[in-house]
Amino acid sequence: MSQEARTVTVKLLDKEYTISCPDGAEAELLASADYLDSKMREIKTSGKIVGLERIAVMAALNMSHELIKNREESRHNVEMQLRRLGNKIDRSLHQIDEREVQQPDDDDASR
Repeated sequence: MSQEARTVTVKLLDKEYTISCPDGAEAELLASADYLDSKMREIKTSGKIVGLERIAVMAALNMSHELIKNREESRHNVEMQLRRLGNKIDRSLHQIDEREVQQPDDDDASR
């Protein structure tokens, strides 16, 4: 069963586009369009790039770069957390081993 599609009108640099999206995803599409519009306006304001298509491509490249950078940072943070957790586990196991060495087993005490 396919989802019902809706059409949503978004504005990018004062130009309207009608876009089809799944029912219930309108808010996400509008938020995405707002974010893209703000990135395109930043590029347009810089004055270095002219033309709607070039501005859109630069905005897409900048947003892709942000996405990749954020993914890498997230991956790095997860790796660091896992490393810290592994170190805590190793320290705890080492402390347990030391306690067992210091305390004789019940079998050893009865001999």
